[in-house]
Amino acid sequence: MKNSVKLSALAATVLLAACATGGNPGAPTPQARAGQSGLWVGGAGDNIVVTDPFSDVNSPSGLCWRGAFWDPTNAQKGCDENLIPKPPAPPAPAPVVVPPVPAPAPRPAPVPVAPPKVVSEKVTYAADAFFDFDKATLKPEGKAKLDELAAKIKSFTLEVVIAVGHTDSVGSDAYNQKLSLRRAESVKAYLVSKGIEANRVYTEGKGKKQPLADNKTADGRAKNRRVEIEVVGTRTVK
Repeated sequence: MKNSVKLSALAATVLLAACATGGNPGAPTPQARAGQSGLWVGGAGDNIVVTDPFSDVNSPSGLCWRGAFWDPTNAQKGCDENLIPKPPAPPAPAPVVVPPVPAPAPRPAPVPVAPPKVVSEKVTYAADAFFDFDKATLKPEGKAKLDELAAKIKSFTLEVVIAVGHTDSVGSDAYNQKLSLRRAESVKAYLVSKGIEANRVYTEGKGKKQPLADNKTADGRAKNRRVEIEVVGTRTVK
């Protein structure tokens, strides 16, 4: 009979312990901390009692016990990982701003260059200013005129220079033909001495065949005694 009473008392004790431990018979009975955190504490004063029903209260594995006043603000590491606020993620690195590459400046439109033009210039000199009467030797006045012409020719991309001699009607055709050619040859020789290429200078004698004025007057005959020089080349004309 005494044994029965002892067993009944023991069973009642176990039942009370099971109720206090959330229905885990045989688990150590934790003690409630007086109405503050709602956590259960064990004999060792832990905030959360992690127990194994079949081991001591200080076992490193088992269950986490919560008191009647527990709420999520009492979440503890090791028991409520999903309730513990996670530390904020580190801020994303600031984006690297690559300055835009400036577009290359547009190239200026090419300035059209006018092609060089073929230029032909013809000048006529009085033979009396170049030569003495019935002579083919250049006078100083004639040389000065040819100096000016040579300087002008050098501004050309020269193609050809044509020197043509003429006479009045006094004398035979054969004589005047030879005289006009000798005077043209004197002009060529002087231009070559001034740097003009000899193979670009051509000479011709017309004698008295191409008069400009009436040979019956002294003034007309003077106009017919002449040297014509034509320069053909290219240069850029602005």
